[in-house]
Amino acid sequence: MSWQVASWLLLGGSTVLLFLGLPVAFSFLVINVVGAVLILGGEAGIAQMVRNCVGSVASFSLTPIPLFILMGEVLFHTGLAVKVIDGIERLIRAVPGRLAVVAVVAGTVFSAISGSTIATTAMLGSLMVPLMLKRGYHPTMATGPVMAIGAVDMLIPPSALTVLLGSLSGISITKLLIGGIVPGLILSVAFVFYIVLRVKLRPALAPTSEFVEYHGWQKLQPFVKYVLPLVSIFVVVVGAMTGGFATPTESAALGAFATIVLAMAYRALTLKRLMDSLKGTVMISGMILFIIVGATTFAQILSFSGVSNGVVQVITGQNLSTTAILIGMLAILIFLGVFVDQVSMMLITLPIFMPIVQRLGVDQVWFGIMFLICMQLGLLLPPHGLLLMTMRGVAPPEVTMMHIFRAVTPFLLLSIVVLALVFVVPGTATWLPNVLK
Repeated sequence: MSWQVASWLLLGGSTVLLFLGLPVAFSFLVINVVGAVLILGGEAGIAQMVRNCVGSVASFSLTPIPLFILMGEVLFHTGLAVKVIDGIERLIRAVPGRLAVVAVVAGTVFSAISGSTIATTAMLGSLMVPLMLKRGYHPTMATGPVMAIGAVDMLIPPSALTVLLGSLSGISITKLLIGGIVPGLILSVAFVFYIVLRVKLRPALAPTSEFVEYHGWQKLQPFVKYVLPLVSIFVVVVGAMTGGFATPTESAALGAFATIVLAMAYRALTLKRLMDSLKGTVMISGMILFIIVGATTFAQILSFSGVSNGVVQVITGQNLSTTAILIGMLAILIFLGVFVDQVSMMLITLPIFMPIVQRLGVDQVWFGIMFLICMQLGLLLPPHGLLLMTMRGVAPPEVTMMHIFRAVTPFLLLSIVVLALVFVVPGTATWLPNVLK
């Protein structure tokens, strides 16, 4: 079988199955079985596929995924995230769109102590959106900032999807986790500036409302009592990695342990809440690991059939500049984000993209951060963006899907601007990992 026919069978077949709505894991299982029989050699191919499945999830580098998810689940189920919002709200003065700004700042802090974008969006959406609507905020101003900052969770460590990207692509997980910090903070600051400017131009979007002004220790108490100790978890995770004291897995274990200890210290961790957190962790981690099972075999079949090498030779043989090839890859990622989820994007593209990146001599951390930003865009792209569906599930009935689509549009544009910034100024993504290596 020629590599051209194999590419249509493997890449085309998996894409068609995903577009037909078959779950990601089952789509790749079907294609892997077909590929194992036709390309790897019948029964021997099936046996090789089974060995790949076992080896793929036995990798020690994947251990941070459930640990990062556990951190977010504990904070969500114990209600400590609510304390973070209260501590931040008391510090922010009467700026235009104040509650939306609070949501962005609180979401940024929560991103530093949670490994789940869905948990961040669901928590902020269920707490902040009803409050903003009650204060007269337009539904687009109430929902847009929450969804946008939920997506930033992917960039700021700890992030389960960043660990997964590093594991599947072979890029240093530590450098990827650290490299997302600066672009993530730039996005958060850009969102705040947009909210303030937008509300100044159209005050009706977020009417000024009365709020209690605290002074002295009353103003600082929730921040000192809850926000600083929880943010210290971020310092533990990142500091342990950058200082060379711990691997990403060990840092994730330290972070999960610190989260549970803090929850116990606040007397917020009951047996039921712990069990709910563990159940949520098992469900999300199981889904991700089951998908990884298919990813390893899929990449091996692509390589064995000659598809990976064939596509790389065709692309690099077109005499296109490195810039043009990278722009094309990023455009493909953004296009895929309209139709498929983030894990599917990785499984479809990484076996092809990474050999090209290596052949061109492109900085892999830089490319990895741009890949993450494209996946972050995919979380927000209508009509199937995961965080759009999450917001629809937690928002009050008066918030329609059209409100949600309109709300997310300006934040998508800001994310594309930041993607362009990282593309033009690679140091935005690579400076911090290089300084802290």
